[in-house]
Amino acid sequence: MENSEVARILSEIGEFLAMEGESPFRIKAYEKAAETIGSLQEELADVYQKGGLRALEEIPGVGVSIAEKIEELLKTGHLKYYEKLKKKSPIDLSELSQIEGLGPKSIFKLYKKLGVANLKELEAAAKRGEIKKLEGFGEKSEENILKGIEFLKKSGGRFILGFTMPLIRGIEERLKQLRGVKKLVVGGSVRRRKETIGDVDILIVADKPKPIMDYFVSMPEVAHVYAHGEKKSAIKLKNGLDVDLRVVHEESYGSALNYFTGSKDHNVALRQIAIDKGYKLNEYGLFKGKKQIAGRTEEELYKALGLRYIEPELREMRGEIEASRENKLPDLIGYNDLRGDLQVQTSWTDGADSIEDMARAAMKAGLEYIVVTDHTKRLAMTKGLDAKRIVKQMKEIDEINKKFEAAGIKLKVLKGTECDILKDGSMDLPDEILSQLDVVGASVHSYFNLPKEEQTQRIIKAMRNPHVDMIMHPTGRLINKRPAYDLDMEKIINEAKNTGTILEIDAFPDRLDLKDDYIHECVKKEVKMAIDSDGHSINHFSVLEYGIAQARRGWCTKSDVLMLGRSRRCYPC
Repeated sequence: MENSEVARILSEIGEFLAMEGESPFRIKAYEKAAETIGSLQEELADVYQKGGLRALEEIPGVGVSIAEKIEELLKTGHLKYYEKLKKKSPIDLSELSQIEGLGPKSIFKLYKKLGVANLKELEAAAKRGEIKKLEGFGEKSEENILKGIEFLKKSGGRFILGFTMPLIRGIEERLKQLRGVKKLVVGGSVRRRKETIGDVDILIVADKPKPIMDYFVSMPEVAHVYAHGEKKSAIKLKNGLDVDLRVVHEESYGSALNYFTGSKDHNVALRQIAIDKGYKLNEYGLFKGKKQIAGRTEEELYKALGLRYIEPELREMRGEIEASRENKLPDLIGYNDLRGDLQVQTSWTDGADSIEDMARAAMKAGLEYIVVTDHTKRLAMTKGLDAKRIVKQMKEIDEINKKFEAAGIKLKVLKGTECDILKDGSMDLPDEILSQLDVVGASVHSYFNLPKEEQTQRIIKAMRNPHVDMIMHPTGRLINKRPAYDLDMEKIINEAKNTGTILEIDAFPDRLDLKDDYIHECVKKEVKMAIDSDGHSINHFSVLEYGIAQARRGWCTKSDVLMLGRSRRCYPC
């Protein structure tokens, strides 16, 4: 059973328990375990095979009881406890919980009062005007539910890259180890590191592909086989993702890789360049008449077309062809270039782990510093910090830094906050507290539906606070779940330039906020950005990769990514 499926089941158990009015502590335990497993880079099946139940218990946030449930899922593919909860409340939580604003208690009320058990029934009840009549809902809630359903439909059932990559990489690694595989690469939107993907294209070079194809269609993740041939096979995985495996000839490997990487518009532009030069370009190579003149590698292909090699993340027709021709492509920030993480939550609020544990995990991830940015008091559900508690936290950070220094540990823990921006644009902590912090991040967590100008001015007011260094997840979107709030991003980016405010690239897979279009605008206007994990667990530093990918898609170099603290000290990358 895949990590994503185990995480989903644990999350739903927490939601069922919330419906039944169980203790918040027990509910939170399942939520934290689900969150940790959802971002785990190693497959649970591999963890269990290596160390059994004890190894599962060592996963952060996974206690004895939850570890036993995971073991049952891995062994049998079922969990009796989960099935029992589902039988008591036959609700499709995986569907209904995708609608922004619908929590377990609201879902349970809709089921009890209106018999709503799935998305189709929810939409029908909303269109009949039945939801607004229920206590605790009202006309606005009904309207937001319909908007949420419409947004979900538009997302088209695409898969969030960062949540799907562990599965893709597991398949990729197993295929690479098969006898006869000379080359293998995952192409398409995965290779371009798009925020979401619709399917997966895998290309291989192999002399005897039949055993490889036989293995591919019989993998345990496979739910359905569309096609099974010697040159191409196509499957649907149990999570609904379609995967194609194609065999290509070595002399065509580069051109096939280019073709199946895309984007479509980028490929059309390349084919036109080839035509203008009297060539023909397709997935088999670049030809002059019947003679192949390039195609063994992508570098060879671009060179033959008179272009510098273009990184996959840039192939979106944002001017990369012209920049390549004029030798003006950016030297993109690398996947190993980050030195720090400027948004980290701990067990002081809604994080799973202590400050020291987060710091040690950051060090293992190769970082040199982190900023502790726990939430502030307005977010009561996260145990947000007031002025007294954040002063106490600062003292703990000082003690940890002294302990690290005495032990020769070079990682530095900086004092910060993810301070709520209130409705009027003022901050949730007083200036006298903000002035004592190394890094002040400000973010919106409420009043998402303000009119565009009011929302824009709210954030601009926060940016003009002399103590605010950074706006975190600036547009508030949640991919596949919640659209960005209505903002004039041109004004926000211009204000960031005027005030020297950093705009965050939140790397968590379902945020990736800023989106790549806005990052590109920031690069052009020389507005500095920070790539942060928004980590709530020691396992979350791995998601920085997706923030870096997002930055690369927006044409970021290392010099575009930094942080200026309270005293305008520079924390590079």
